[in-house]
Amino acid sequence: MSEHYDSVATVYDKHYDQSQGQIYYNHICENVMPNIPKGKKLLDLGCGTGLFMRRYIALGGEAVGLDISRGMVIKGIEKCSADFMTGNAEVLPFKDESFDAVTSLLAFSYLQNPEDMLEESFRILKPGGSISICTLGKNVFTTMVPVAYRIGEKLKIKRVGMAYFGEHYYREDELTALFDKIGFSDVRVERKSFAHVDLKPKMYSFTKKLEPFVEEKMPYLAFNICASGVKE
Repeated sequence: MSEHYDSVATVYDKHYDQSQGQIYYNHICENVMPNIPKGKKLLDLGCGTGLFMRRYIALGGEAVGLDISRGMVIKGIEKCSADFMTGNAEVLPFKDESFDAVTSLLAFSYLQNPEDMLEESFRILKPGGSISICTLGKNVFTTMVPVAYRIGEKLKIKRVGMAYFGEHYYREDELTALFDKIGFSDVRVERKSFAHVDLKPKMYSFTKKLEPFVEEKMPYLAFNICASGVKE
């Protein structure tokens, strides 16, 4: 996985910070940002090139980013005035109670031991601190994603995320149980997003118009799932 993201580090921002990719990523941020304190100290896990960190810093906060890909970290240092490091989110190199917030956008599904990541996040959060993640949820659409990834690998398509890493797609009850088990309170889990960044422009525009209806009336069709909790 680190090799894949090293190889796409130069195009990562183009994928998520331009045109419909920017719209898609902004929508995810809109569902993560309200669940964490502003103007505090943030740890972003699977930070990529620091897209979310830049938004948090712009609101007056301080951010540290950790990613398994050295290529992503190098690009992040070039683009964002923050601390970056290469590492595994399941074993965090930080002291207890050293952050006010933890976030992870589009990376949680890749974790082989998600409970370890949540335990570590709980440990390094200050009392009253919060965690907020957004990842792929399990539904009729995401069940087809591994097949698409394997085809992409065979065709040697160099695109962000176009590779299969044995990721896990979550149901609402799975994430709720994980957060509860670790000890987070005020746990909230909901599905978001119907317009996917990789759709063709016309299809993206069409699904974007349907997105508010899907999220409210047919959330089981939304493919991203957001979860948050507080350390009391």
